[in-house]
Amino acid sequence: MRRGGGGVPNLQGQKAKSFCLYTLHLISKIAVSLFLSLAFIFEFFCPHISSSVLASGDGNLNQHMGNLNTIQAGKGRRSKYKRKLSLGSFNDRAHEGIKTVEADNLCEFSRNSDLCICIVTWNMNGQVSYEDLVELVGSNRRFDILVVGLQEVPRNNIARLLQDALVETHDLLGKAIMQSLQLYVFGPKKSDLLIKELKVDKHSVGGCGGMMRRKKGAVAIRINYKGFRMVFITCHLSAHARNVEERNSECRHISHSLFAKYWNPYTRPAQITIWLGDLNYRLQGIDTHPARTLIQRNLHRLLTSKDQLLQEAQRGQIFNGYCEGTLTFKPTYKYNIGSSNYDTSYKVRVPSWTDRILFKIEDPDEISASLHCYESVDDIYSSDHKPVRAHICFKLSK
Repeated sequence: MRRGGGGVPNLQGQKAKSFCLYTLHLISKIAVSLFLSLAFIFEFFCPHISSSVLASGDGNLNQHMGNLNTIQAGKGRRSKYKRKLSLGSFNDRAHEGIKTVEADNLCEFSRNSDLCICIVTWNMNGQVSYEDLVELVGSNRRFDILVVGLQEVPRNNIARLLQDALVETHDLLGKAIMQSLQLYVFGPKKSDLLIKELKVDKHSVGGCGGMMRRKKGAVAIRINYKGFRMVFITCHLSAHARNVEERNSECRHISHSLFAKYWNPYTRPAQITIWLGDLNYRLQGIDTHPARTLIQRNLHRLLTSKDQLLQEAQRGQIFNGYCEGTLTFKPTYKYNIGSSNYDTSYKVRVPSWTDRILFKIEDPDEISASLHCYESVDDIYSSDHKPVRAHICFKLSK
């Protein structure tokens, strides 16, 4: 109040006070925004520092961050005891997580190997063209076995289309089908003479019918080929980022259920197990726009610390002791159909490596493996997923 002013308010003083408060509020917002931006950059470019510093307030933070550095293992790393590496060894107490293997791109297939396999997985989104399948199987046919795992397959005769694409070099050795979930194994002409055993099985974990019949679960083929006892499993697990535990549970159920009806105490375990498919694990703890910015700048390898599959394996929940190639390719989901642009629908999904190929060797002293390729097939545009392909060569130890 002015002195003697009859209670008339000091309007100029109130305006000055309001301006000061507004300025302080604006400065605080800018400071918070700057802090969050710096924290984001610090987390991605100095994860080994940020995780250890922040973990002082939360002992489990490193576990949630899933830093890739903590799950990489050197070549030839072995546990202290000889483990029986069966389909069911997902959550051993002394877990190792998933071993990340660098691909040797100098040669696609090794002449010094005893068995070379090309593995392809693709969620087709209910669409197909013969040209896409030709691109999928590739022109390099020097492999011994081609394994093709497909999800959300349309009602077309995919087996016939694949056989037509491979007619000059390979024959169909076996197939396992559960509606939209399908697995095919091809070998060179007359190589069926090299098969001593071939069994198929399937395990459903849900899904629905409809035009694309999005069946969830797994189909598998067990085969003894050229003396190698192998199991190939293609799966399609539950969708959405929030369903991590559901996917973990499905993996365990599939692992314990497949080929259980064929069990007998004299059956020798598989020497090589390969999982491929739309595992549907997503990126966690990052929004779509920062993720896309890193991808656009070819810094997508930094996103592996946010990958749910690697995080859950590090926790010992799934795929203990399995190997996977380094994720050098861009996330394979979700794309706008007909383009190489990520989802622009109202959902604007976070790009993720949903499509994966993992392998495990029962006894590394008996069989060695070399990964010669782990890549996405980016020239296929008919689906909202990009296919993933791997070339792996195996050699028996003398």
